[in-house]
Amino acid sequence: MRENDVEVNLLNLPMDPGLRHPISYYNVNIQDQVRRQYLQNGPCQPKTHNFPLRHFGKQSRRFNSAWFDKYGNWLEYSIAKDAAFCLCCYLFKPEIGEQAGGESFTKHGFTNWKKPERLRVHTMYSRHSNQTRSEYRARLQASIDCVRFFLRQGLAFRSHDESEESSNRGNFLELLKFLADHNEDIKAVTLENAPSFLKVTCPDTQKDIVSACAIETTNAIIREMGDAFFSILVDESRDVSIKEQMAVVLRYVNISGQVVEHFIGIEQVGSTTAQSLKEAIDRLFSRHGLSMSRVRGQGYDGASNMQGEFNGLKTIILRENECAYYIHCFAHQLQLALIVVAKNHIQIESFFAIIANVVNVVGASSKRCDALREKHAEEVVKALNLGDLSSGQGLNQETTLKRCGDTRWGSHYNTLLSIINMFSAVISVLEMIIDDGPKSGQIGEAKNLLELMLSFNFVFCLHLMRNILGATDELSQALQRKDQDIVNAMNLVRLCKLQLQTMRQSGWNSLIDEVTFFCAKHDIDVPNMDDMFVDRGRSRRKAQEITNLHRYRVELYYAVLDMQLQELNSRFNETNTELLLCLACLSLNDLFSAFNKQKLLRLAQLYPNEFSTIDIMALEIQLDTYILDMRTSGEFSELKDIGDLAKRMVETKRHNVYPLVYLLITLALTLPVATASVERAFSAMNILKNRLRNRMGEQWMNDSLVVYIEKDLFNNIDNEVVMQRYQCMKTRKGQL
Repeated sequence: MRENDVEVNLLNLPMDPGLRHPISYYNVNIQDQVRRQYLQNGPCQPKTHNFPLRHFGKQSRRFNSAWFDKYGNWLEYSIAKDAAFCLCCYLFKPEIGEQAGGESFTKHGFTNWKKPERLRVHTMYSRHSNQTRSEYRARLQASIDCVRFFLRQGLAFRSHDESEESSNRGNFLELLKFLADHNEDIKAVTLENAPSFLKVTCPDTQKDIVSACAIETTNAIIREMGDAFFSILVDESRDVSIKEQMAVVLRYVNISGQVVEHFIGIEQVGSTTAQSLKEAIDRLFSRHGLSMSRVRGQGYDGASNMQGEFNGLKTIILRENECAYYIHCFAHQLQLALIVVAKNHIQIESFFAIIANVVNVVGASSKRCDALREKHAEEVVKALNLGDLSSGQGLNQETTLKRCGDTRWGSHYNTLLSIINMFSAVISVLEMIIDDGPKSGQIGEAKNLLELMLSFNFVFCLHLMRNILGATDELSQALQRKDQDIVNAMNLVRLCKLQLQTMRQSGWNSLIDEVTFFCAKHDIDVPNMDDMFVDRGRSRRKAQEITNLHRYRVELYYAVLDMQLQELNSRFNETNTELLLCLACLSLNDLFSAFNKQKLLRLAQLYPNEFSTIDIMALEIQLDTYILDMRTSGEFSELKDIGDLAKRMVETKRHNVYPLVYLLITLALTLPVATASVERAFSAMNILKNRLRNRMGEQWMNDSLVVYIEKDLFNNIDNEVVMQRYQCMKTRKGQL
């Protein structure tokens, strides 16, 4: 039976070199441990042993104990075989020629005491092997340093021509050469001078080093997570090579009570059906030793293959684990609520169409962009001279119009801000396009846009949507925090709805004053609110007779805000979900005013695997003491959310005093809020696998992504750990 199949007691390894198993006999995962143990034990040199005589013809010879001191620590003697061995050759197997003794110093043992000069020859080769190992380590260390740099920066390794005649041999070899030119230790083992088995810079070896870095990074994540419960955040998308990829992020609470989200990897999927995605998750879990039974939350977007009630991914996982509760991504729900307003209100839809056209026309050429910057700079200088703007470091920086994103409505808010800030410059560029005449190619479109922008209707919609998107932008940014918890997220949604409701009730006067001031500044006519409204583009016979005040206050202001509030109330209504209703009782606001013991007990019952009937009874008593402690202790009075509460409980050891309450809090923190971390992974994928690197293999991309995204963890991993992992991945000619 091989040692691959049994436990190895490192303290009971045979000391006699004649009785040892070869290093290859042991499991590859413990071979380095065996080597270290033998190095700690030192060579077997029984100096006081009575060495037996061997007959060589008419002469007799025996091993001389003085040879131990003469030839050094590599020399060993086997009492069992009456033979000499080499410790260095046994541990590291350097390539030693026959003139140096071949296998006689590792397998059979050297016994020709008549020719002790063989020991001197082997000594020279042993010293040479030590130098070889040192050079190999230096080369590997330099290669890992280069790999670290490229992984952290997301840069390409290779070049189309890496021959010695090439003027650019690729980023990796060029950086390695740079390091060699500035480091004498590395320069001694450059590519041109190193033996073949020292050249650890070939493509396959680069991939192995990258894999070793990724393996150690994911291992660090798994070690940090320990036996904690976790949630999975999943999303799928296509990369630049039109391959379907699924990214997975783990969310859990670490031993410090801090919520963390870590990217664990990507899986290529043949299709985006729920069953295909579930199989990909199972493969990923199997590779990293994760169990579906530890999952306590699922976070996806609203796609039918994800949240389908009968065959969606969430349903398939819930059949396997009933406590893996599904949370629809809050950020995605907010985006859907904004899209409904933009698409279902005809005036707002037309407004955003105008905004898109303005950005496209003004930014259609570098000439127009330069003109926009020049006009804006002139306006800034003029405002500074008049005292309308304050000067200072970081203020009044050069800027341009920001384009709207297709999937992130937070970018629309930035676009509106830039248009308000650069309104005069945009008008000037549109007038320049018109003055250029037919050669501009967009004279008609520019003229229409100029007329629309210089209207009260446009300015009113511009400021109205700026205020609405400004209120929701704070919520959007907060939801995308990695450490955001679901209790605080629900509170932020409530505040956002309250802010919009307040805006509806008492924000009209401030808005109309702001719009009127803006129009006066830019010479835009302001209609009399008591006059009848004239709807351009519609027949007057079919037009409803209403005043301008009714038009802008009722049909625009109230209608848009009511539609926005209705969508937010519909999509963020925790009363529709028992889990969210119970979680709200953990809120810290107003000295735990939302605390409700019965609902928290019900929350515990939703996790039957963690809370038995006896635990529920103990929790009922523990909650009374807990809430009294929290409300009377000054240590918890300044906390903002349950994430801070969990960390403070660990700091003050309260998690040991109230273990069941702390478990309830960590389960709440584990539930996902948004899938922003997964979407960031796809953004990183676009950086790594761009148009010029679209042939990147799946494993290479996965390993590169893990290290690139989790660079903070990777920076704490020592090179020695990476080297040991690299050595254990397969048999190497070079030895550390």
